[in-house]
Amino acid sequence: MPVAAALHAARVRYGPLEALHGVDLAFPAAAVTVLLGRNGSGRTSALHALAGVVPLSGGRVCWRGRDVTGLSVHRRVRMGFGLVPAERGVFGSLTVAEHLELGGAGRAEVLAAFPELSALLSRLAGTLSGGQQQLVAVGRALAARPALLLLDEPERGLAPAVAARLHAVLLAGAAGGRTVVLAAQSLPRSLAGAAVVHLLHRGEVVFSGEPGEPVPGRFTPTG
Repeated sequence: MPVAAALHAARVRYGPLEALHGVDLAFPAAAVTVLLGRNGSGRTSALHALAGVVPLSGGRVCWRGRDVTGLSVHRRVRMGFGLVPAERGVFGSLTVAEHLELGGAGRAEVLAAFPELSALLSRLAGTLSGGQQQLVAVGRALAARPALLLLDEPERGLAPAVAARLHAVLLAGAAGGRTVVLAAQSLPRSLAGAAVVHLLHRGEVVFSGEPGEPVPGRFTPTG
């Protein structure tokens, strides 16, 4: 399976603390990869390193064989990168409709997949519940039709049925050529079709394999 994105010997530091200790992570093209780990494991740092939100203190970020380590977030977005952070993923003063317009040409596809958003189009994002804001953030990212979609616990605040539908959308997007990397604390059964699972612990990779393989500890499929 060809690799689309990768971290090579990647190190991320926040002041005196190192969050990633020279990790090697490969993310296959046109597939969903799940980054598993508890809070503080380095999952978010890995996503942010791919997106360019945090700089590497060592190592490289590669995309389709190109070293993009030194590229800004803005340039990576132009290359097709999209990030859905775990928190603060919306602009409170913009309406839901404006968020989807910011995303791009895929608004109709998003509304078809998540009809819950249709009734919220005129609402300011800042007035929505946490789960609604999360869905808006995901919708905006999907509307941009990214080549590489990075999501940090996108199910947070979503009803189980909506989260399962989101996973189906992500798997369908991967089947259509999109590379998806999703961070989670446990592996949902609705993501059993993911290609690869990486388990991080204290900034290191302790397991890499397919979802059907035994994963240490409490990181087995749930729901």
